[in-house]
Amino acid sequence: MAGTTSDAGKSVVTAGVCRWLARLGVRVAPFKAQNMSLNSFVTADGAEIGRAQVAQAWAAGVEPSADMNPVLLKPGGERRSQVVVLGKPLAEVDALEYGAYKDRLREVALESYRRLRDSFDVVICEGAGSPAEINLRRGDIANMGLARAAGLPVVVVGDIDRGGVFAALYGTVGLLEAGDQALVSGFLINKFRGAAELLAPGVDMIERLTGRRVYGVLPWLDGLWLDLEDSLALDNRPEAVGAGLRVVVVRYPRISNFTDVDALAAEPGVSVRFVSRAADAREVAEADLVVLPGSRATVSDLEWLRRTGLADVVRERRGPVLGVCGGYQMLGHTIVDEVESRAGRVAGLGMLPVAVEFAAGKTLGRPVGTAYGCPVAAYEIHHGIVTVTGEAEPFLDGCRAGDVWGTTWHGALENDDFRRAFLADVAARAGREFTPAPGVSFAALRERQFDALADLIEDHVDTAGLLELIEKGAPAGLPVLAPGGAV
Repeated sequence: MAGTTSDAGKSVVTAGVCRWLARLGVRVAPFKAQNMSLNSFVTADGAEIGRAQVAQAWAAGVEPSADMNPVLLKPGGERRSQVVVLGKPLAEVDALEYGAYKDRLREVALESYRRLRDSFDVVICEGAGSPAEINLRRGDIANMGLARAAGLPVVVVGDIDRGGVFAALYGTVGLLEAGDQALVSGFLINKFRGAAELLAPGVDMIERLTGRRVYGVLPWLDGLWLDLEDSLALDNRPEAVGAGLRVVVVRYPRISNFTDVDALAAEPGVSVRFVSRAADAREVAEADLVVLPGSRATVSDLEWLRRTGLADVVRERRGPVLGVCGGYQMLGHTIVDEVESRAGRVAGLGMLPVAVEFAAGKTLGRPVGTAYGCPVAAYEIHHGIVTVTGEAEPFLDGCRAGDVWGTTWHGALENDDFRRAFLADVAARAGREFTPAPGVSFAALRERQFDALADLIEDHVDTAGLLELIEKGAPAGLPVLAPGGAV
């Protein structure tokens, strides 16, 4: 599955296809050779991979593995990214330095793909960004480079909600060289809100102009917000109105693992809003709970928090604050970082009696514990080592002082009993009348969303055509379009 753009919907379409195939009894696995994301997860054997591939594996009903996302790029400060290979950090590089790794990483990705092919009936591969990023075609391992190396048929997903979908579909094919075009087998139009009869002439025309099929038109699905991969997708996240408990999440520039709060938003009577401007200070001050989430660049995002004035608002507010991973580190009194930012000793917000020192090695794990008398299973991804230096109550692996909680554990709020107990405590401290709804299962909600995606595939896509592509590969004799085909 390729896309005309980032956030065209190829990740969710891939998840839907995985669930559809799994419901047919097919043993299927997702694969993304190279992913750039700050939203990651830790597999059972301690490997860090992109959250989207984890969600796709869950949709397929299989255990996530490092082979499903062998190369993960995690952008940080100064236009540099951490390169994570088969779940472990390899290097910090800029875009030019990354080129030196391409040949090696291509082989790593292909080996991962081959292992998956040997273990599963079908592997559904997701591209990255757009295959028509022709400036990046040389050395590409995520889009047509992978498709050419493995002989994969390609379906291009276009987001009609952005506008210009037919130009994007045609242009995506037309900019590719002839060998790449030979594998682009057809299209899926995604996020359609209008009347099908009005779209039909455009579908007919794009099929005539390109010689390729439109395999389906997927309607807009309200309420699809779980396991988003890119923080840009937060711009389109639905927000509850008039909810009883108001949660505000600070969206700093390098926010990571923002899906930690998905489980809060799933709770009836809880609204979750992301804020990122100085003008949002009043919302931060008046929220019942403020969450400082994870960060790929803790010191840099802490500086941003101060620069916007939101740091003072968080520090001076009277009410519950939860810090998770990077957010927990910001709440301490000192941060010593010679690894990520190399800023040395930096003052934190001073809201928790903890000191943080960044280690060269990354902590990756799937810890378990208890809080509020409830079992908690989580995952952790961090360089910062937190030490409690003063009086505080234990909270998961971290601590609580007054109305401020901190933990390095991601995903803790997905534990239903713990989440409800935590929210009840938050509401009491915030002076709000709020009783968490009993029986809400976050895992069941996620499963329902996967099934809804599979229903979209079954109801709106030529599934027989997709199965033919999976079994036989790209059709022979597909037309070559100009200008790319002339190169």
